[in-house]
Amino acid sequence: MKAHQKMLVGIAAGTAAGLLANQLAGDTEALKWVVANLTMPLGRIFIRLLLMLVVPLLFSALVMGVCELDLKQLGRLGVRTLGYTVVFSAIAVALGLVLVNVIRPGEGFNLEALQAAEKNPLSLKAAPPPTSGSPVGFLVAMVPDNPLRAAADGDMIGLIVFSLLFGAGLAVTQTPGARRLRETVQGLYDVMMRLIDGVLRLAPFGVAALLFSVTADLGVGILKNIAAYVFVVVLGLGLHLFGVYSLAVRFLGKRNPLTFFRDVRLAMVTAFSTASSNATLPTALKVAEENLKLPNHVSRFVLTAGSAMNQNGTALFEGITVLFIAQVYGVPLSLSDQMVIMFICVLAGIGTAGVPAGSLPVIMMILGMFKIPVEGIGLILGVDRFLDMCRTTLNVTGDLAAAVYVARGESASEPPPGAPAQQPG
Repeated sequence: MKAHQKMLVGIAAGTAAGLLANQLAGDTEALKWVVANLTMPLGRIFIRLLLMLVVPLLFSALVMGVCELDLKQLGRLGVRTLGYTVVFSAIAVALGLVLVNVIRPGEGFNLEALQAAEKNPLSLKAAPPPTSGSPVGFLVAMVPDNPLRAAADGDMIGLIVFSLLFGAGLAVTQTPGARRLRETVQGLYDVMMRLIDGVLRLAPFGVAALLFSVTADLGVGILKNIAAYVFVVVLGLGLHLFGVYSLAVRFLGKRNPLTFFRDVRLAMVTAFSTASSNATLPTALKVAEENLKLPNHVSRFVLTAGSAMNQNGTALFEGITVLFIAQVYGVPLSLSDQMVIMFICVLAGIGTAGVPAGSLPVIMMILGMFKIPVEGIGLILGVDRFLDMCRTTLNVTGDLAAAVYVARGESASEPPPGAPAQQPG
């Protein structure tokens, strides 16, 4: 069986067994014992294995994402690409937060879910929430005085800021030692991705255990919430893909949106089927150069950087998922809390791995920051593969839309940023 087929079997088995246990055993001590001592610990081990990799993965991914931009020679291409990424990621997250606040897919089982989480003796330790106070105080608190302590304390905003600064410093330091350090960080990233791939092989069992625990406690009603959650995510992705990107292509790229979507359909289909921005990169480059007729140096730079940092769909998905799980467990999030979540999602989008399920560690990190039960991630794991395919399609299309915008006014004969200068003689 393929990985996604095994996941589907785990989803079906865990959900069906949990619903059956809820109907037959109800609120009995035997079912409570099974959940508390068997299925929930198994699911928690799966989650903790993923959480264990968050800090090194986030650090290495952010550092390499910034390093590969070659900051010394970016020029106007880098400025325009980075500006586009930040603005459209913010629009995506804001759109998602509006939808999840208006539709509120997580409401309906708040009290039951919260009581189940409070009674469970195996709750994971949550990271500290962001420091409340004035905007100036928050900006000051973003800069960690000790990055190692920030990572140990779960201060992920501080870790993200340090990682971005470290990556910028590494990008502009051209010494033999710095180049070796860059290779070391790349090696760390490669190892983390291999470990995550290994942990995800356990996903069918972990997901089955988590879904059994949730459905055995909450019954069939929670499936209505999950269906509403999927609807909100797909609606948000669709509005951003066909609404926001159409406007961007028309007014920033000066192209017909219908022609643009027709030209990039091969890349969109590849992204949907692989659920990986990295795996779709060769196809996206081919589409950009052959169908969109973009200058080679623009398409290669923007699409390569975009596959690592222009993750609009992932940022939107992360924001919706955090608020959905908060609604399920009845954890209130103020407007300022949601602004912080939006900020984190935009920043984390730079370093989210362009591979299937690459956003799950970031979501769990944010859940911990706001004291939302991290085991709530089990609610969405069953539908994550489909949503991953959808958000990857948005990510890849966004990269191509960015390339169309950046290519305006560029000459096809210009050398790419960072190309080595000709040596005399």
